Amino acid sequence: MSALDAVLSRIDRDIDQSVERLFALLRIASISTDPAFAPQCKEAAEHVAADLKSIGFEATVRPTEGHPVVVGKSNGVTTGVSGPRVLFYGHYDVQPVDPLDLWKTPPFEPRIETLPDGRKIIVARGACDDKGQAMTFIEACRAFKAVTGKLPLPITMMIEGEEECGSQHLFKFVRDNADEFKLDLALVCDTAMWDQKTPAITTSLRGLVYEDVKITCADRDLHSGVFGGAAQNPIRLLTQILGAMWDANGRVTIPGFYDGVPELPADIKADLKGLDLTAEKFLGPIGLKIPSGEKDRMVIELVTTRPTAELNGIVGGYTGEGAKTVIPGQASAKVSFRLVGTQDPQKIRDNFRAFVKARMPSDCSVEFGNFGLAGPLQLSFDNPALNKARDVLGVEWGKKAVAVGAGGSIPIVADFKNVLGMDSLLVGFALDDDRVHSPNEKFDLTCYHKGIRSWARILDALSEA
Repeated sequence: MSALDAVLSRIDRDIDQSVERLFALLRIASISTDPAFAPQCKEAAEHVAADLKSIGFEATVRPTEGHPVVVGKSNGVTTGVSGPRVLFYGHYDVQPVDPLDLWKTPPFEPRIETLPDGRKIIVARGACDDKGQAMTFIEACRAFKAVTGKLPLPITMMIEGEEECGSQHLFKFVRDNADEFKLDLALVCDTAMWDQKTPAITTSLRGLVYEDVKITCADRDLHSGVFGGAAQNPIRLLTQILGAMWDANGRVTIPGFYDGVPELPADIKADLKGLDLTAEKFLGPIGLKIPSGEKDRMVIELVTTRPTAELNGIVGGYTGEGAKTVIPGQASAKVSFRLVGTQDPQKIRDNFRAFVKARMPSDCSVEFGNFGLAGPLQLSFDNPALNKARDVLGVEWGKKAVAVGAGGSIPIVADFKNVLGMDSLLVGFALDDDRVHSPNEKFDLTCYHKGIRSWARILDALSEA
């Protein structure tokens, strides 16, 4: 039996204990966005640090201006090993649980449930995002330590406590300690599988620009019978401007918007086409059937590898019960852009503002606010670590791992590239029905078990470099 086979066997024998260790972490209500739960966030950080120490890591709870970061180093547990020095990133904080009355059982009392299709699931807040996923990596390390007495690679852990509220203090932490964390490769487990049987490696994360735009016309709300037809209506003006952001083919018309947007390699595009994600399959379950984006793109491109412009909210005039015949003095909207490739978030923001200003009448004014600027991340498709991981994930799951972009963002991962100079390998085991951020969040027991086995295989493959 090879060392890897022995490690995998150990993981299988120890799965019940692995679940119990996850349950212990899930019982801690580490809701990062609510200051009332700061003690629980500290408790979770101390719990993770103690767990890492139990498998030989030198673990510390490092303060930030917000919730602490757990840093674990495998010093002394990797003597004589080779391969890349890796930084594993995850987070111990979770989303709020509201509305509480929609939970079948208390959100911080984890349990195993059997679904009608026979799947066993772990139900609790954080079961998938990200405590369960982070524990897949920690449990793989535990198995290696138990079987071989050491870890297969030099590993540093960074488990933060503010991902669910924007990682607002982690950016400074990483920059202030950049020399400490400049390693060879970052590993991240906070993403998803393609489906229940098909593993996936995330090759891109979309960036984000989020703007608030407020247009002021008259100095007060006006009687629409007296001023209608003569006075500028800010709702009409705002909607005209925003409506001009797309052409008839669904492309964004803001000048320079597509600068830095790459085309997919032919083989990757063929893989995505083979997944056959039709509009009916993707939009049907939400009551739609016609894609609204670029008409010459596959649905899977629209939601993963192409940039977007979306209106997230619009307010103006009277919105209460009944009727009130006014022309409002102001109207506002929230507008977000998801970015890909090498799109520059500051340039997108500036070009959007210029686009709006160019369409403003001289007697009206506009104000802008910004809720976030984050660059996109595009990983190299020929990264040797990616190809090794695809190979061994295929062995574990019995299906070729797809390389696919993610529609959302993990804020700090771009800094791993831009500040620390490292590529990242993003492998996750979430499923579409895991109800992440919703009541009754769950994580498939099979995904947890095979996720641990997957990381063991990946660590072994990387150690052969």
